[in-house]
Amino acid sequence: MTSPIEPVELTTGSLLLRPPEERDAVEALAMVRDPDSMLWNPAPSVVDVAAAREWCRSLGDWTPGDHATFSVLDAESGRLVGNVSLHRIDLDQLTAEMGYRVGSWARGRGVATEAVRAVTGWGFARLGLHRVHLFHAVANAASCRVATKAGYRNEGTLRSASRYGDGLRYDEHLHARLAGDEVDGPKEWK
Repeated sequence: MTSPIEPVELTTGSLLLRPPEERDAVEALAMVRDPDSMLWNPAPSVVDVAAAREWCRSLGDWTPGDHATFSVLDAESGRLVGNVSLHRIDLDQLTAEMGYRVGSWARGRGVATEAVRAVTGWGFARLGLHRVHLFHAVANAASCRVATKAGYRNEGTLRSASRYGDGLRYDEHLHARLAGDEVDGPKEWK
């Protein structure tokens, strides 16, 4: 079952999360064309600013009810620093998959962890989700740190699970959080 999801803005200590807008296009293009991002994230067909505008517009449309994608902005400067999404939302099973990426200019500051925690908390509280899971290549140690710091437990390894940007197949970790899991840290969203 899918029904439209009402777009929202979330704030954390240092971030503003809102649906993507066309004005995010230039920084979104730089983020998705970054070599590390191209290796570890699904490759959208975003090759120029016009395509980035369309991609942002599409991700900002939550009416299909199967995803809620947020642009992640530095609350002080307003600069786009990443994106995070709940996708494959299934309101019958009360599950979703988490995805995230951070621009090279914002890595190493805890942006992904803070944004993932906020959107996960929102998904549990507002969408009534029971379980949110994520996958990442075992070789992507940074993504594993994000998942762990955001309270996602490692549930195992999927062997040779997915082909990544370099064309090679990688083992993947499966991490998940349940609505009732205790997670240390600050309030997740406001």
